[in-house]
Amino acid sequence: MRLALALCLCAPGAMADVVVATRTIRPQEVLTEAHLRLDPATITGAHDRLDEVLGLEARVMIYPGRPVMRGALGRPALVDRNQLVELEFSRGGLRIIAEGRALGRGGAGERIRVMNISSRNVLFGTITPDGKVSVSQ
Repeated sequence: MRLALALCLCAPGAMADVVVATRTIRPQEVLTEAHLRLDPATITGAHDRLDEVLGLEARVMIYPGRPVMRGALGRPALVDRNQLVELEFSRGGLRIIAEGRALGRGGAGERIRVMNISSRNVLFGTITPDGKVSVSQ
């Protein structure tokens, strides 16, 4: 049966698989196997493998039976809006740590705006995998 399926997918005009929601997925929900299934279809911009979406977070509402589009998912957020975060500035041998407030929400590697609590200055920083925000000038 696997051989027949492989031959079918290689034939011209054959449909590929598309990841589809099995139930309503709300924004900020992390996707598991219970949320998704593969359906035969060809939709440009939709995810086509389950393993590439498991563990990601929905950025928008995804309705049952709808394909999961590439822009609808992102890395799970480590920092929420208004959360107190540790700001870190490093250059050469100098390292400054300050307390800040996140003005956005994001996951590791994403840039967000943060406010230094003591100076009230608003900066941009990159979220590190441990939940700190690395700021630079």
